[in-house]
Amino acid sequence: GGGERFRVRERGHVFLVDLTAHLDTGLFSDHRELRAMAAKEAAGRSFLNLFAYTCTASVYAAKAGARTTSVDLSGTYLAWGEENFRANGLDPKRHRFVQGDCLAFLAHGSERYGVVFLNPPSYSRSHRMEGDFEVKRDHVALVRTAMRRVEPEGSLFFSTHARGFVLDEELLRDYAVDDVSSRSVPRDYARSPHQAFRIRHR
Repeated sequence: GGGERFRVRERGHVFLVDLTAHLDTGLFSDHRELRAMAAKEAAGRSFLNLFAYTCTASVYAAKAGARTTSVDLSGTYLAWGEENFRANGLDPKRHRFVQGDCLAFLAHGSERYGVVFLNPPSYSRSHRMEGDFEVKRDHVALVRTAMRRVEPEGSLFFSTHARGFVLDEELLRDYAVDDVSSRSVPRDYARSPHQAFRIRHR
């Protein structure tokens, strides 16, 4: 939106939010614990943020000393993300901002990352994407593809807001999975919680 952006503080970080847009404020504040958790692990490592939105998780990681790559279909959100970097005294030029389909980005590269942050939409259908994406149906393939880009000792932080979401047993069998939801959902969001998992190679 072209609304006025305000600066808000979250755990020592500054984010630009648009309070005039209905849903599109630029900040999922229910992810603040998860951002902190992922950033702590990303310190001094490489960090990949998929469906990066306004790159708030990347700001956390970059402040912790990570080299970050943020991928999103929207150039508008990535530009907003660069503004968030500058608001925190971080030079966006020292980090990567990639406009593109996250699934294509995962499929066509081979670089591995110490931490991957993955918060896909519950459902999406974009004219720039082939077919549609539904997290309950498609998360196994998505997580597997993302795990191919995680270093042997790295972690994938995967979260979803989809109601009634159940992580497929196949993933529980093939990877070391920690359900971190109880630690990542802040008290003020207990009524409409996300689910979050830290997934590692076995």
